[in-house]
Amino acid sequence: MKRRRRMVRIPSMQEIDTERKRIRRGIYYRRALTGTISVLVVVAAIAVLVATLFLPILQISGDSMSPTLEHDEIVALIKTDNIDRGDLIGFYYQGKILLKRVIALPDDTVVIDENGNVYVNEQLLIEPYVTEKSLGDCDLDFPYTVPGDGYFVMGDQRSNSVDSRNSVIGAVTREDLIGKVFIRVWPLNRIGVPK
Repeated sequence: MKRRRRMVRIPSMQEIDTERKRIRRGIYYRRALTGTISVLVVVAAIAVLVATLFLPILQISGDSMSPTLEHDEIVALIKTDNIDRGDLIGFYYQGKILLKRVIALPDDTVVIDENGNVYVNEQLLIEPYVTEKSLGDCDLDFPYTVPGDGYFVMGDQRSNSVDSRNSVIGAVTREDLIGKVFIRVWPLNRIGVPK
């Protein structure tokens, strides 16, 4: 039995050159894709690290800080130990993050009358950010002295805020503090530092 010889076609130089270019392009695109993915992973990791360690981002839920901060607005906090009266701070409470306004500092004395007027160290607190004063959900005995490692905080919507006026939350300790509001980033028409 005779075997038939199969003819093998040898590609031309132009076909070889075209195939080489195709292979090089594939290698180039794979390297570019790998490099791009690597850069995106590094940038994402740095962003998460910065957001976690230095600049936490929070979305407001509820209206206890209205009208200063409204539901669904997004704010950035900055981690700092420099907390003053009037600052908006974020803190941990039972696995949640709450945002309230600092009313009194460590060792200050607070008195709130039945009309919702707040006195810190016997001085009436001027509160232009409050639209309606109220004693709210309060079970403290006044005068109340803020512990040496705490901050007395209240929401701007006094009738609708559970805060340091209630012994369940009490004064916010430094270890529970996340940071103070640095800037409102959303919605775009309200970007800026909330007062």
